[in-house]
Amino acid sequence: MEVNDKVVIITGAASGIGAALGRACLTAGARAVIGADLRTAGMPQGCEARQCDVTREDQIVDLVRATESRHGRVDVFCSNAGVLTPGWDVREADFALWERDWRINVLSHAMAAKAVLPGMIERGEGYLLNTASAGGLLAAPETMIYTTTKHAAVGLAEFLAFTYRRYGIRVSALCPMGVRTPMLENLDATGASAGLDGVLSADEVAAAAIAGMREERFLIFPHPNVADYYLSKATRHDKWLKTMESLQAQFTDVGQP
Repeated sequence: MEVNDKVVIITGAASGIGAALGRACLTAGARAVIGADLRTAGMPQGCEARQCDVTREDQIVDLVRATESRHGRVDVFCSNAGVLTPGWDVREADFALWERDWRINVLSHAMAAKAVLPGMIERGEGYLLNTASAGGLLAAPETMIYTTTKHAAVGLAEFLAFTYRRYGIRVSALCPMGVRTPMLENLDATGASAGLDGVLSADEVAAAAIAGMREERFLIFPHPNVADYYLSKATRHDKWLKTMESLQAQFTDVGQP
């Protein structure tokens, strides 16, 4: 799908990849770009800014309905809002944080699809771009909740892709690795980011997303090496686990059971 002349909604649009997606869509000629976030400061110039808490279905529905009312349709929904809570030891799990991150990293994608798909199916076309992560394909140290929820996000996107394709709906899962955003700064504090193989700017990731949507690829890899890692993991999973065990041991001490 070409973004030119399309109506696009982007969540998490006030910073990072979301703001970069907004700039990229405007540059690509989108008819309207609606940026949604908990705060509107930081939205790219030219975006229509709206406050939205993606953990609340009623606010996502209001976002979609307001856009449909003003612009007649939603062509592309970029479900981009996400959160990373560092931590590795399930023995110290705070399940309130698990539930919060689950709602942001997974359920928000499902709620967006529920709200936007009826109009897309009626028109016979539409695009869902769900920002997942390389962490949704490759488990990473110090990111237990993030790894779990992002794996679920990829699974949801895959299910949506094969279920609604016959109705003209296309779905992509955007799976970057290291990106220079506030989220990466959060991971830097744990030392886990040292294992990242290359860090891109948010604008580079957004450019890859636009190219991936143009080609209608399901998995979009801004870092091409992620595809190689994913293949290696699938074909030699036990070896992959040993490698990750060694990496985890470099900066965490599991201690006694």
